[in-house]
Amino acid sequence: MIAQTPPMGWNSWDCYGAAVDEPTVRQNAAYMAEHLQVFGWEYVVVDIQWYQPTATSHAYEPFAELTMDEYGRLQPAPGRFPSSAGGKGFKPLADYVHSLGLKFGIHIMRGMPRMAAHRHLPILGCGKGCHEVANPNSICAWNPDMYGLRCDMPEARAYYDSIFRMYAEWGVDFVKCDDIAREYPHCKREIEVISDACRACERDIVLSLSPGPAPLEQAEHLKKYANMWRITDDFWDEWRLLKGMFERAEKWCVHAAPGHWPDADMLPVGALRQCYDQNGWTNFTQAEQRTMMTLWCMMRSPLMIGGELTKNDDFTLKLLTNRDVLAIEKTSACAHPLWTTEDESVWIAPRRDGKGLYVALFNLSEETRTVRVTGEMLEGTYSAASELWTGGKQQMTDGLTATLEKHDAAVFWVE
Repeated sequence: MIAQTPPMGWNSWDCYGAAVDEPTVRQNAAYMAEHLQVFGWEYVVVDIQWYQPTATSHAYEPFAELTMDEYGRLQPAPGRFPSSAGGKGFKPLADYVHSLGLKFGIHIMRGMPRMAAHRHLPILGCGKGCHEVANPNSICAWNPDMYGLRCDMPEARAYYDSIFRMYAEWGVDFVKCDDIAREYPHCKREIEVISDACRACERDIVLSLSPGPAPLEQAEHLKKYANMWRITDDFWDEWRLLKGMFERAEKWCVHAAPGHWPDADMLPVGALRQCYDQNGWTNFTQAEQRTMMTLWCMMRSPLMIGGELTKNDDFTLKLLTNRDVLAIEKTSACAHPLWTTEDESVWIAPRRDGKGLYVALFNLSEETRTVRVTGEMLEGTYSAASELWTGGKQQMTDGLTATLEKHDAAVFWVE
């Protein structure tokens, strides 16, 4: 079974939008292998529009020419991914990532390129053409490249089988499928067909669904057909979005378990929006970044770094390599908030080995605040606590206390 713990890696979207190229992917993979892999980071994910030769930013170019094969399957644009030339696809790049001991991922949009339908290209392995299976009434509202498929037709499964077999041949380990997680109910069957094709391709591929917010009432369906799914629209480096995540995390945390993970989206840390400004940097304060990492780990969200890794400063690298905080993702269970108010939040997560629990204290207010939780509230007998960001110790004589600057967090392992 794949995704036994929340997947951890890097995704190109936050820093390069639709414009990432092969040299950039390779340099981030090399950095991850050297500095992050030993801490559990392993996926290198190429986000959207890798098949568009003219992509230059986060903006989409309606009806741009896309790189396809003769069966209407999108291919990497050779001008941006030179190793794909000659029909090699992403295999050479995936081979390089694998040679570093890492895993390789790609972004896809649901459906098939509308260009494939308009050109009446054949679907590999069946007698139908793309135009017969495409649904021209099913178009993404923000990127018109694709048509959804008529998933009541078996040939829709044949098309998805053909692309996932190709991804397996390339060596893809992770697929982020977009324009689908929040598109219930009309994309419900398409999720099932995509999931079935992914599982039938004879390679272990993590299936991630975007964008959010995925509907909470579809949690059981998502858990059955996906390994992770977005619970929010694109998450950026704004405090209002981070504060709003506490409500989403509370609703979804009960559904986190091996094989299926509610996804709070990428971590916008370090160097961001590089396609606009080479000096672009996260707007989050250091305190807000600690709060984000603490909440993501407590709720056991997948962790995907959004920044250009090679520009990490000391703070960002330390944020991403705190073994004790990252261990929460793999050693805890049943995380939930004790309370969340306008000004503060307190979360707990028992350790699966029975050796105490994790307790996170958050200051959500606009001023320095002391957050306190009593031993009685923790419903157990504990003698000592270690704060995982600072290494500080507390005796558990009367609960836990942390005086935090605005938007900051502390997280303890109590025994």
